[in-house]
Amino acid sequence: MTSGQPLPQDREPTLTIAQVVERTGLSHDTLRYYERAGLIERVGRTTGNQRRYQAADLAWLEFLLRLRETGMSIADMERFARLRAEGDATVADRLEMLREHRAELADRIRTLRRNAVALDDKIDHYRRLLHERQPGTDDLT
Repeated sequence: MTSGQPLPQDREPTLTIAQVVERTGLSHDTLRYYERAGLIERVGRTTGNQRRYQAADLAWLEFLLRLRETGMSIADMERFARLRAEGDATVADRLEMLREHRAELADRIRTLRRNAVALDDKIDHYRRLLHERQPGTDDLT
């Protein structure tokens, strides 16, 4: 990630905010919020002061989306981002955060699976009720 300074011309190809919006599904406002909240470091700018995202920025955003989609709170995402910005000295702390988050995710997955089974049972119950009430239904269907 860059420090918000103008990008040199010889750098890797960069993406506009519109391209990042298209690739990630995040809104312009969410990207700006993520920057203000410290979830992403200040993004490099063109001489016209337009944000330009590098491949590393996009990879980090995609990881943040995974954290969000798996239920990590914004506060924990911000904490993780701060630790990441502090460098290698925080690897153990980041590993612990991810392990705890993964364990919570596994618990939610188990709960969702149990709930899915309960829903399937209820769907089957109502299908049987409808089948029994319909005159002339074939028992083989």
